Amino acid sequence: MTTARKRRTGDLDGMDLTFRGELWYWRGPAPWYFVTVPEAESRDLHAVSTAVSYGWGMIPVTARIGATGWETSLFPKDGLYVVPVKAAVRRAEGLDEGDAVTVRLTTGGPR
Repeated sequence: MTTARKRRTGDLDGMDLTFRGELWYWRGPAPWYFVTVPEAESRDLHAVSTAVSYGWGMIPVTARIGATGWETSLFPKDGLYVVPVKAAVRRAEGLDEGDAVTVRLTTGGPR
């Protein structure tokens, strides 16, 4: 279950979102870990996606979990967005599949 806490600032570039979600593992041909952006925040992101996306609906962001920040892009999936969480972030924060995490996103990539 995902619970949301949202703080939105700015309009396009530099929108800040904070939410809580569960880390999940996708066992596809290129396995990866993700956190799903909740519905309300995904709607906010979709509203600005044409202004900040670089193609295929992907949105560049700066993400943060705990003390660890990184640059990534959100992927659209099933009407929502997902945040890829790389191994270095999981190691630094001691995370594993099923852990609940608080994620902070800033659209537009690095600042």
